Amino acid sequence: MSKKVDIKNLDFNDIGNWPRNAKIVFCSLIALVIMFVLWMLLVSGKREELAGLESRETELRAEFTKEQERAVNLEPLKQQLAQMEQVLQQMLRQLPSKTEMPDLIIDISQTALSSGLANELFEPEQEQIKEFYAEKPIKLRMVGSYHQFGAFVSGVASLPRVVILTMHDINLKPKDKTGGNIRAGALELSGTVKTYRYLDEAEVEEQQKAEAGKEAKK
Repeated sequence: MSKKVDIKNLDFNDIGNWPRNAKIVFCSLIALVIMFVLWMLLVSGKREELAGLESRETELRAEFTKEQERAVNLEPLKQQLAQMEQVLQQMLRQLPSKTEMPDLIIDISQTALSSGLANELFEPEQEQIKEFYAEKPIKLRMVGSYHQFGAFVSGVASLPRVVILTMHDINLKPKDKTGGNIRAGALELSGTVKTYRYLDEAEVEEQQKAEAGKEAKK
């Protein structure tokens, strides 16, 4: 039969002379302490690392799902962009061409005259090339009645080609009656209007090269 161990009588400075059962219990306790310390140092640290990796995995999965959704929608967006570019080209093609521009300016001037307006100034300026189109500023000063100006706008809108006129720095005021045969209630419209045409393929290519050159210098 094993003897009971009295812990109070054990000398921790002389462990070698302890009873066999006391040595077994003590060694078991030491082993448990060592295992616990190792668990705290190794296993616990790995658990924290694992928790961090799991959190990172969640973030990566969410990012992957987001990118996958973008990839799925990318093709329809490309098709939509191609359709929009096609519509834009069709709209631009409805504008006058480079060769039609001189005749168009004459048509605008003739439309003003046929509407009863007096062209005191009708001066086309230097054409300005933009990315997809060219604009032609025209300085003008016209005199006529309210109805004559309305007839002019209606006449321009009915020209065979699509004509876009934008007004800039426009001044509309009653016409000074001094000098000439000026009707009562006549109005004077002065300022600048701009009309537009589309660029042909050679002009578009040249414009793209110019833009690329500007970007290269930056």
